[in-house]
Amino acid sequence: MIGGLFLFLAYFGTDQSQVGRYLAGSSITESRLGLIFNGLLKIPMQFIILYIGILVFVFYQFHQAPIFHNSSLKDKVIQNKEAAIAIDGLQKEYDQVSALRKAEVTRLAKAIHTDDEAGIGAARAQLEAIQKSEKEIRGKVKEQITAVLPKANTRDTDYVFIHFVMTYLPHGIIGLLLAIVFSAAMSSTASELNSLASTTAVDIYKRSINPKAEDDHYVKASKWFTAGWAVFAMLFASMANQAENLIQFVNIVGSLFYGTILGIFICAFYLKYIRSTAVFVGGIVAEMVILYLHFFQREKVAFLMYNIIGCLVVVVVASLIQFAQNVWGRNQPHS
Repeated sequence: MIGGLFLFLAYFGTDQSQVGRYLAGSSITESRLGLIFNGLLKIPMQFIILYIGILVFVFYQFHQAPIFHNSSLKDKVIQNKEAAIAIDGLQKEYDQVSALRKAEVTRLAKAIHTDDEAGIGAARAQLEAIQKSEKEIRGKVKEQITAVLPKANTRDTDYVFIHFVMTYLPHGIIGLLLAIVFSAAMSSTASELNSLASTTAVDIYKRSINPKAEDDHYVKASKWFTAGWAVFAMLFASMANQAENLIQFVNIVGSLFYGTILGIFICAFYLKYIRSTAVFVGGIVAEMVILYLHFFQREKVAFLMYNIIGCLVVVVVASLIQFAQNVWGRNQPHS
Protein backbone atom coordinates (compact mmCIF):
# COMPACT_ATOMS: atom_id res chain seq x y z
CA MET A 1 0.00 0.00 0.00
CA ILE A 2 2.75 2.46 0.93
CA GLY A 3 4.99 1.54 -1.98
CA GLY A 4 2.04 1.77 -4.37
CA LEU A 5 1.12 5.18 -2.94
CA PHE A 6 4.54 6.60 -3.84
CA LEU A 7 4.47 4.85 -7.23
CA PHE A 8 1.17 6.49 -8.16
CA LEU A 9 2.15 9.85 -6.67
CA ALA A 10 4.99 9.86 -9.16
CA TYR A 11 2.95 8.36 -12.00
CA PHE A 12 -0.05 10.66 -11.77
CA GLY A 13 1.92 13.70 -10.62
CA THR A 14 5.11 13.72 -12.69
CA ASP A 15 4.84 11.27 -15.61
CA GLN A 16 4.38 13.15 -18.88
CA SER A 17 1.85 10.58 -20.13
CA GLN A 18 -0.45 11.81 -17.36
CA VAL A 19 0.70 15.40 -16.88
CA GLY A 20 0.18 16.06 -20.59
CA ARG A 21 -3.53 15.50 -20.07
CA TYR A 22 -3.67 18.07 -17.28
CA LEU A 23 -1.76 20.60 -19.36
CA ALA A 24 -4.35 20.17 -22.11
CA GLY A 25 -7.07 21.52 -19.80
CA SER A 26 -8.51 24.91 -20.69
CA SER A 27 -8.29 26.08 -17.05
CA ILE A 28 -6.82 25.09 -13.70
CA THR A 29 -10.25 23.82 -12.61
CA GLU A 30 -10.49 21.56 -15.67
CA SER A 31 -6.96 20.25 -15.05
CA ARG A 32 -7.84 19.49 -11.44
CA LEU A 33 -10.99 17.65 -12.51
CA GLY A 34 -8.90 15.67 -14.97
CA LEU A 35 -6.48 14.70 -12.22
CA ILE A 36 -9.29 13.66 -9.86
CA PHE A 37 -11.16 11.60 -12.43
CA ASN A 38 -7.93 10.08 -13.69
CA GLY A 39 -7.19 8.82 -10.20
CA LEU A 40 -10.73 7.74 -9.33
CA LEU A 41 -11.37 5.94 -12.62
CA LYS A 42 -8.11 4.03 -12.16
CA ILE A 43 -9.76 1.96 -9.41
CA PRO A 44 -12.75 0.57 -11.37
CA MET A 45 -10.63 0.30 -14.51
CA GLN A 46 -8.01 -1.81 -12.74
CA PHE A 47 -10.77 -3.89 -11.13
CA ILE A 48 -12.33 -4.59 -14.53
CA ILE A 49 -8.96 -5.56 -16.02
CA LEU A 50 -8.20 -7.99 -13.18
CA TYR A 51 -11.76 -9.31 -13.18
CA ILE A 52 -11.48 -10.09 -16.90
CA GLY A 53 -8.39 -12.13 -16.08
CA ILE A 54 -10.36 -14.07 -13.44
CA LEU A 55 -13.19 -14.71 -15.90
CA VAL A 56 -10.77 -16.01 -18.53
CA PHE A 57 -9.18 -18.27 -15.90
CA VAL A 58 -12.61 -19.65 -14.93
CA PHE A 59 -13.52 -20.09 -18.60
CA TYR A 60 -10.46 -22.26 -19.17
CA GLN A 61 -11.39 -24.42 -16.20
CA PHE A 62 -14.44 -25.65 -18.14
CA HIS A 63 -12.98 -25.35 -21.66
CA GLN A 64 -9.73 -26.83 -22.82
CA ALA A 65 -6.92 -24.29 -22.93
CA PRO A 66 -4.35 -24.54 -25.73
CA ILE A 67 -1.25 -26.52 -24.96
CA PHE A 68 0.78 -23.43 -25.88
CA HIS A 69 -0.88 -20.00 -26.11
CA ASN A 70 1.54 -18.46 -28.62
CA SER A 71 0.00 -20.24 -31.61
CA SER A 72 2.17 -18.50 -34.24
CA LEU A 73 5.36 -19.75 -32.58
CA LYS A 74 3.90 -23.23 -32.22
CA ASP A 75 2.90 -23.30 -35.91
CA LYS A 76 6.41 -22.31 -36.87
CA VAL A 77 7.90 -25.13 -34.78
CA ILE A 78 5.63 -27.91 -36.08
CA GLN A 79 7.00 -27.32 -39.54
CA ASN A 80 9.87 -29.43 -38.24
CA LYS A 81 8.79 -33.08 -38.76
CA GLU A 82 10.30 -34.50 -35.56
CA ALA A 83 8.96 -31.67 -33.42
CA ALA A 84 5.53 -32.04 -35.04
CA ILE A 85 5.38 -35.74 -34.16
CA ALA A 86 6.49 -35.08 -30.57
CA ILE A 87 4.04 -32.20 -30.06
CA ASP A 88 1.21 -34.23 -31.61
CA GLY A 89 1.82 -36.98 -29.06
CA LEU A 90 1.92 -34.46 -26.23
CA GLN A 91 -1.30 -32.89 -27.53
CA LYS A 92 -3.14 -36.23 -27.29
CA GLU A 93 -1.87 -36.70 -23.76
CA TYR A 94 -2.88 -33.13 -22.94
CA ASP A 95 -6.40 -33.71 -24.34
CA GLN A 96 -6.89 -36.62 -21.95
CA VAL A 97 -5.67 -34.63 -18.95
CA SER A 98 -7.91 -31.68 -19.93
CA ALA A 99 -10.94 -33.99 -20.03
CA LEU A 100 -10.12 -35.14 -16.50
CA ARG A 101 -9.74 -31.50 -15.43
CA LYS A 102 -13.19 -30.59 -16.75
CA ALA A 103 -14.76 -33.53 -14.89
CA GLU A 104 -13.01 -32.64 -11.63
CA VAL A 105 -13.88 -28.94 -11.92
CA THR A 106 -17.53 -29.83 -12.46
CA ARG A 107 -17.34 -32.12 -9.44
CA LEU A 108 -15.74 -29.36 -7.38
CA ALA A 109 -18.42 -26.86 -8.40
CA LYS A 110 -21.19 -29.26 -7.37
CA ALA A 111 -19.46 -29.95 -4.05
CA ILE A 112 -19.16 -26.20 -3.37
CA HIS A 113 -22.85 -25.63 -4.11
CA THR A 114 -23.88 -28.45 -1.76
CA ASP A 115 -21.36 -27.52 0.98
CA ASP A 116 -19.80 -30.98 0.70
CA GLU A 117 -16.47 -30.43 2.50
CA ALA A 118 -15.24 -33.97 1.83
CA GLY A 119 -16.06 -33.65 -1.86
CA ILE A 120 -14.37 -30.24 -2.05
CA GLY A 121 -11.18 -31.61 -0.50
CA ALA A 122 -11.09 -34.64 -2.77
CA ALA A 123 -11.75 -32.61 -5.92
CA ARG A 124 -9.07 -30.06 -5.01
CA ALA A 125 -6.52 -32.82 -4.43
CA GLN A 126 -7.32 -34.31 -7.83
CA LEU A 127 -7.12 -30.90 -9.50
CA GLU A 128 -3.68 -30.25 -8.01
CA ALA A 129 -2.44 -33.54 -9.47
CA ILE A 130 -4.00 -32.70 -12.85
CA GLN A 131 -2.45 -29.23 -12.84
CA LYS A 132 0.92 -30.78 -12.14
CA SER A 133 0.49 -33.12 -15.13
CA GLU A 134 -0.55 -30.22 -17.37
CA LYS A 135 2.47 -28.22 -16.29
CA GLU A 136 4.78 -31.13 -17.10
CA ILE A 137 3.23 -31.55 -20.56
CA ARG A 138 3.51 -27.82 -21.30
CA GLY A 139 7.11 -27.95 -20.13
CA LYS A 140 7.85 -30.71 -22.64
CA VAL A 141 6.24 -28.65 -25.41
CA LYS A 142 8.47 -25.70 -24.51
CA GLU A 143 11.47 -28.03 -24.65
CA GLN A 144 10.50 -29.04 -28.19
CA ILE A 145 10.17 -25.37 -29.16
CA THR A 146 13.56 -24.55 -27.67
CA ALA A 147 15.14 -27.53 -29.46
CA VAL A 148 13.93 -26.22 -32.84
CA LEU A 149 14.29 -22.48 -32.09
CA PRO A 150 16.91 -22.04 -29.34
CA LYS A 151 16.41 -18.26 -29.11
CA ALA A 152 12.60 -18.41 -28.99
CA ASN A 153 10.78 -16.91 -26.01
CA THR A 154 8.72 -19.78 -24.57
CA ARG A 155 6.89 -17.63 -21.99
CA ASP A 156 3.33 -17.51 -23.27
CA THR A 157 1.49 -15.88 -20.36
CA ASP A 158 1.01 -12.59 -22.25
CA TYR A 159 -0.69 -14.53 -25.07
CA VAL A 160 -3.47 -16.04 -22.94
CA PHE A 161 -5.94 -13.18 -23.38
CA ILE A 162 -4.98 -12.59 -27.03
CA HIS A 163 -5.60 -16.26 -27.83
CA PHE A 164 -8.95 -16.12 -26.03
CA VAL A 165 -10.00 -13.02 -27.99
CA MET A 166 -8.94 -14.41 -31.36
CA THR A 167 -10.52 -17.81 -30.73
CA TYR A 168 -13.80 -17.19 -28.92
CA LEU A 169 -14.98 -13.61 -29.61
CA PRO A 170 -17.05 -12.67 -32.69
CA HIS A 171 -15.08 -11.11 -35.55
CA GLY A 172 -16.73 -7.71 -35.26
CA ILE A 173 -15.86 -7.50 -31.57
CA ILE A 174 -12.29 -8.62 -32.32
CA GLY A 175 -11.87 -5.80 -34.86
CA LEU A 176 -13.34 -3.22 -32.49
CA LEU A 177 -11.15 -4.40 -29.61
CA LEU A 178 -7.98 -4.31 -31.72
CA ALA A 179 -8.89 -0.85 -32.99
CA ILE A 180 -9.29 0.36 -29.41
CA VAL A 181 -5.96 -1.19 -28.39
CA PHE A 182 -4.10 0.40 -31.33
CA SER A 183 -5.80 3.75 -30.78
CA ALA A 184 -4.80 3.83 -27.10
CA ALA A 185 -1.26 2.70 -27.93
CA MET A 186 -0.83 5.33 -30.66
CA SER A 187 -2.13 8.08 -28.36
CA SER A 188 0.23 7.17 -25.51
CA THR A 189 3.19 6.65 -27.84
CA ALA A 190 2.66 9.97 -29.60
CA SER A 191 2.51 11.92 -26.34
CA GLU A 192 5.59 10.16 -24.95
CA LEU A 193 7.69 10.72 -28.09
CA ASN A 194 6.58 14.34 -28.31
CA SER A 195 7.50 14.93 -24.65
CA LEU A 196 10.91 13.29 -24.96
CA ALA A 197 11.75 15.12 -28.18
CA SER A 198 10.62 18.49 -26.78
CA THR A 199 12.60 18.04 -23.59
CA THR A 200 15.71 16.95 -25.49
CA ALA A 201 15.47 19.76 -28.02
CA VAL A 202 14.57 22.62 -25.68
CA ASP A 203 16.15 21.75 -22.32
CA ILE A 204 19.34 20.10 -23.57
CA TYR A 205 20.10 20.85 -27.23
CA LYS A 206 18.91 24.47 -27.39
CA ARG A 207 20.12 25.42 -23.94
CA SER A 208 23.53 23.71 -23.76
CA ILE A 209 24.62 22.58 -27.23
CA ASN A 210 23.39 25.02 -29.91
CA PRO A 211 21.68 28.02 -28.29
CA LYS A 212 21.85 30.50 -31.21
CA ALA A 213 20.31 28.60 -34.11
CA GLU A 214 17.22 29.56 -36.09
CA ASP A 215 13.76 28.24 -35.22
CA ASP A 216 13.67 26.07 -38.35
CA HIS A 217 16.80 24.33 -37.14
CA TYR A 218 15.20 23.45 -33.81
CA VAL A 219 12.08 22.13 -35.57
CA LYS A 220 14.23 19.82 -37.72
CA ALA A 221 16.27 18.82 -34.65
CA SER A 222 13.10 17.91 -32.74
CA LYS A 223 12.06 15.65 -35.64
CA TRP A 224 15.39 13.84 -35.50
CA PHE A 225 15.12 13.53 -31.73
CA THR A 226 11.63 12.07 -32.16
CA ALA A 227 12.97 9.46 -34.58
CA GLY A 228 15.85 8.67 -32.23
CA TRP A 229 13.58 8.18 -29.23
CA ALA A 230 11.29 6.00 -31.37
CA VAL A 231 14.22 3.71 -32.21
CA PHE A 232 15.19 3.60 -28.53
CA ALA A 233 11.58 2.72 -27.59
CA MET A 234 11.54 -0.15 -30.10
CA LEU A 235 14.81 -1.53 -28.73
CA PHE A 236 13.44 -1.26 -25.21
CA ALA A 237 10.21 -3.02 -26.28
CA SER A 238 12.31 -5.85 -27.72
CA MET A 239 13.98 -6.24 -24.34
CA ALA A 240 10.62 -6.10 -22.54
CA ASN A 241 9.39 -8.95 -24.75
CA GLN A 242 11.67 -11.26 -22.76
CA ALA A 243 10.02 -10.35 -19.45
CA GLU A 244 8.04 -13.05 -17.69
CA ASN A 245 5.30 -10.67 -16.55
CA LEU A 246 4.89 -7.54 -18.66
CA ILE A 247 2.84 -5.52 -16.15
CA GLN A 248 5.33 -6.23 -13.38
CA PHE A 249 8.22 -5.39 -15.72
CA VAL A 250 6.69 -1.99 -16.52
CA ASN A 251 6.24 -1.20 -12.81
CA ILE A 252 9.81 -2.30 -12.04
CA VAL A 253 11.27 -0.06 -14.75
CA GLY A 254 9.08 2.83 -13.60
CA SER A 255 10.11 2.31 -9.97
CA LEU A 256 13.78 2.64 -10.96
CA PHE A 257 13.18 6.31 -11.81
CA TYR A 258 9.87 7.41 -10.31
CA GLY A 259 11.18 7.79 -6.76
CA THR A 260 13.99 10.10 -7.87
CA ILE A 261 11.65 12.17 -10.05
CA LEU A 262 9.09 12.44 -7.25
CA GLY A 263 11.80 13.63 -4.84
CA ILE A 264 12.88 16.33 -7.32
CA PHE A 265 9.28 17.54 -7.69
CA ILE A 266 8.78 17.62 -3.91
CA CYS A 267 11.88 19.77 -3.56
CA ALA A 268 10.63 22.08 -6.33
CA PHE A 269 7.13 22.55 -4.92
CA TYR A 270 7.47 22.26 -1.14
CA LEU A 271 11.16 22.74 -0.26
CA LYS A 272 11.92 25.81 -2.35
CA TYR A 273 14.88 26.82 -0.21
CA ILE A 274 16.80 23.93 -1.77
CA ARG A 275 18.57 25.17 -4.89
CA SER A 276 19.13 23.42 -8.20
CA THR A 277 22.69 22.19 -7.57
CA ALA A 278 21.73 20.42 -4.35
CA VAL A 279 18.69 18.81 -6.00
CA PHE A 280 20.78 17.69 -8.98
CA VAL A 281 23.36 16.01 -6.74
CA GLY A 282 20.59 14.46 -4.64
CA GLY A 283 18.99 13.01 -7.77
CA ILE A 284 22.28 11.48 -8.92
CA VAL A 285 22.92 9.94 -5.49
CA ALA A 286 19.34 8.62 -5.27
CA GLU A 287 19.55 6.99 -8.69
CA MET A 288 22.87 5.34 -7.81
CA VAL A 289 21.30 3.95 -4.61
CA ILE A 290 18.27 2.61 -6.49
CA LEU A 291 20.38 0.95 -9.19
CA TYR A 292 22.57 -0.64 -6.53
CA LEU A 293 19.52 -2.02 -4.72
CA HIS A 294 18.03 -3.33 -7.95
CA PHE A 295 21.13 -5.10 -9.26
CA PHE A 296 22.66 -6.29 -5.98
CA GLN A 297 19.90 -6.33 -3.33
CA ARG A 298 16.73 -7.10 -5.30
CA GLU A 299 15.99 -10.22 -3.21
CA LYS A 300 15.97 -8.14 -0.01
CA VAL A 301 14.20 -4.98 -1.20
CA ALA A 302 10.84 -5.11 -3.05
CA PHE A 303 10.80 -2.99 -6.21
CA LEU A 304 7.87 -0.86 -4.98
CA MET A 305 10.10 0.32 -2.14
CA TYR A 306 12.41 1.93 -4.72
CA ASN A 307 9.86 4.75 -5.03
CA ILE A 308 10.00 5.52 -1.30
CA ILE A 309 13.76 5.13 -1.01
CA GLY A 310 14.51 7.23 -4.10
CA CYS A 311 12.22 10.05 -2.99
CA LEU A 312 13.61 10.14 0.56
CA VAL A 313 17.24 10.00 -0.60
CA VAL A 314 16.72 12.96 -2.95
CA VAL A 315 15.06 15.07 -0.24
CA VAL A 316 17.56 14.16 2.51
CA VAL A 317 20.73 14.47 0.41
CA ALA A 318 19.58 17.70 -1.25
CA SER A 319 18.66 19.19 2.15
CA LEU A 320 22.04 18.27 3.63
CA ILE A 321 23.95 19.67 0.66
CA GLN A 322 21.93 22.89 0.73
CA PHE A 323 22.51 23.22 4.48
CA ALA A 324 26.25 22.70 3.97
CA GLN A 325 26.29 25.31 1.20
CA ASN A 326 24.46 27.82 3.38
CA VAL A 327 26.86 27.25 6.28
CA TRP A 328 29.86 27.51 3.95
CA GLY A 329 28.48 30.73 2.47
CA ARG A 330 27.96 32.31 5.90
CA ASN A 331 31.49 31.41 6.98
CA GLN A 332 33.12 32.97 3.93
CA PRO A 333 34.61 36.48 4.51
CA HIS A 334 32.71 39.26 2.74
CA SER A 335 34.75 41.52 0.48
